[in-house]
Amino acid sequence: MSIASIMVSLDLGRSAGDRVRLAADLAGRFEAGLIGIAARTIDTPAPVGDILEAQDAYAEERAALVDDLAEARTIFARSSGSALRTEWRQIEAGPEAFLVRQARGADLVVVGRDPRGDGAGALGAAPGPVLMEVGRPVLVVPPGIDRLAAARIVVAWKDAPEARRAVTAALPFITRADQVFVVGVGREASHEGAGEVADLLARHGAHVTAHALEAPNRTVAGEILHFSERHDADLVVMGGYGHARLREWLLGGVTRDILQDAPLCCLMCH
Repeated sequence: MSIASIMVSLDLGRSAGDRVRLAADLAGRFEAGLIGIAARTIDTPAPVGDILEAQDAYAEERAALVDDLAEARTIFARSSGSALRTEWRQIEAGPEAFLVRQARGADLVVVGRDPRGDGAGALGAAPGPVLMEVGRPVLVVPPGIDRLAAARIVVAWKDAPEARRAVTAALPFITRADQVFVVGVGREASHEGAGEVADLLARHGAHVTAHALEAPNRTVAGEILHFSERHDADLVVMGGYGHARLREWLLGGVTRDILQDAPLCCLMCH
């Protein structure tokens, strides 16, 4: 598997430029194209008695939308550096929905971990809904990180289709890493096949070891992050777990905790 096209979500948050620089560095490393993308809807003006006032309010919102998209495009152009091939896409639409649609032309989607807390504004694409619907590997980047070496990778293994897809999607990173740790957490970890996954990755040329963790005093997500910190990892690979109820995507506990708390990049697949 190779990475030929990387799509990065733009917003007006404090870490938007860092996220683009990280994506551009990956594009250079994999000789991939880089696509910047931004979208937001226009806030509907409150009902007023005069139609002219309503038109003026809409015109102001429309002008704000144009300004926001122009600023996002400037951030992308300024931060993408010497990426070999770049492309820009923008529209008036919901940011998650537009990103999900456009990701059909990408091998990897890069989003911020906490756009709301980062001051992203209405352009911010929340990683949870994107992960659940996009059908592509999603690289979730915490605030303040502008480069991903992917030198030491933790594969948070659970014998489920989501984790299998994540491992396959991460092979371009795994085969270049200095060390890979396949980690199972909990009472059933020894029966989940982490050793077999490690053997498979070794056949792909990875320097890999398998580990079973008990996590008696932490949550599963907490144990994964603690292990990653102790082993100086800079990337976690894992499945993204959730389900749909009443047409709303709901995240599983481990996925939710990682998206809320992870201080390092996470590559996830649903």
